Amino acid sequence: MIASRIQRVAVIGAGTMGGGIAQVAALSGFHTRLVDADLAAGLRAAQGIEARLRRGAELGKVRPEAVEPALTRLQVASGLEGAVEDSDLVIEAVPEDLELKRETFRRIVAAAPRSALLASNTSSIPITGIAAAADPARTLGLHFFNPVHVMSLVEIVAPDELDPAALEAARTFVAALGKEAIVVRDAPGFATSRLGVALGMEAIRMLE
Repeated sequence: MIASRIQRVAVIGAGTMGGGIAQVAALSGFHTRLVDADLAAGLRAAQGIEARLRRGAELGKVRPEAVEPALTRLQVASGLEGAVEDSDLVIEAVPEDLELKRETFRRIVAAAPRSALLASNTSSIPITGIAAAADPARTLGLHFFNPVHVMSLVEIVAPDELDPAALEAARTFVAALGKEAIVVRDAPGFATSRLGVALGMEAIRMLE
């Protein structure tokens, strides 16, 4: 059974996307753990998050009184297993390599609660291929866009085997972030990446 209420979020991968997802989650009231294979990368990401939040407060884009509570809710974990052990939602944001993602999800499934919602931030790899190493009923795509704290759209990628409760939990989470969700089928490239390719090809034809 999927957790009825998401309170604790783990983000796996502290690159540009992972750091951005962790930032918006912590700012939106979720207890957030960020973890990377390189602990130093995780610590640098946390420093970047703090800098963006403080700069956002200076520019009037972030409520000043929200900064410190958000930073308190953000934690850099030293290992994946410890990061996900009591999470309600785990978001994978590692590089776009199918085998790396599958191995990451195998570790997540072994350590996270059976009620945790599992998500990948992949922009194009079919979720079904990733979910084969996890639990297909609770594994979906949460495709954020860069920069995460600015872009309002999130693609929720729903494979055929997904539990409807998992989809509803994802919708609720995205809404809590103040973002707009679109639900798309699990086809290569989803919606936005496929449209981007089509637009790019048409631009090339026009130039020719």
